[in-house]
Amino acid sequence: MKTIFTNGCFDILHIGHIKLFEYASSLGDKLIVGLNSDSSIRRLKGEKRPINKQEDRKIILESIKYIDKVLIFEEDTPIELINIIKPDIIVKGGDYKPEDVVGNQVSQVVIFGFINGYSTTKTIKNISNR
Repeated sequence: MKTIFTNGCFDILHIGHIKLFEYASSLGDKLIVGLNSDSSIRRLKGEKRPINKQEDRKIILESIKYIDKVLIFEEDTPIELINIIKPDIIVKGGDYKPEDVVGNQVSQVVIFGFINGYSTTKTIKNISNR
């Protein structure tokens, strides 16, 4: 069985996320998503984030047909989770370089092409400016 892993905040989902999950799931038999906890998002993105609570984000992700399992992690990076799971492939979005992806020493890294115009940060800014 080939296990695929990706991770992120997934605070406000958009088409870029769905396409990433679809692509990642096509690479193997099981897609596991590491989900940043609320506290880790606050440390990474600031006190105004996340918009949606971790349990809500987890339930939403679990409803996506491409995802087999969602695991919340408290740390700033998912390296502990990656070391436990030992996925065959880690998939990240096009804004990453393979050598910069956490876990690249544990698993093969595949970069999914970035879908221009879609970003949670950009969506939040658009909402704030209305």
